[in-house]
Amino acid sequence: MPRSLFSLAFTVFFFLAMAELAFGQNDGVIHLPPAVSNSPSMGSIPVRSSDDQQKEQMKKANEMRQEEIRRDTEKLYQLSTELRDFVDKSRQGVLSLDAIKKAEQIEKLAHSVKSKMKQSY
Repeated sequence: MPRSLFSLAFTVFFFLAMAELAFGQNDGVIHLPPAVSNSPSMGSIPVRSSDDQQKEQMKKANEMRQEEIRRDTEKLYQLSTELRDFVDKSRQGVLSLDAIKKAEQIEKLAHSVKSKMKQSY
């Protein structure tokens, strides 16, 4: 019986000592090895504020929106030219189904361009 009591006491002492080593000494502070904490490159890491990042994201989003507007406007020009050709070739008062579909495409694309132009960044 004394041997098992000694074994139990030793086990409890061992775990308490390990817990003290693990949690008690560093007080929540993480210590880096000397090679890492004394590295010359640690001070040269560029730090950007969230405002700078937000401005950069807004700038990129605005550039993408402008490019989409240019692309959609070019497509509008192409579609309207095709519609004009359909109307010129049609008989008086009768439009083909293709001409009506072109007009619908133009209308949808024009609404898309208009909503993109109203967005502000």
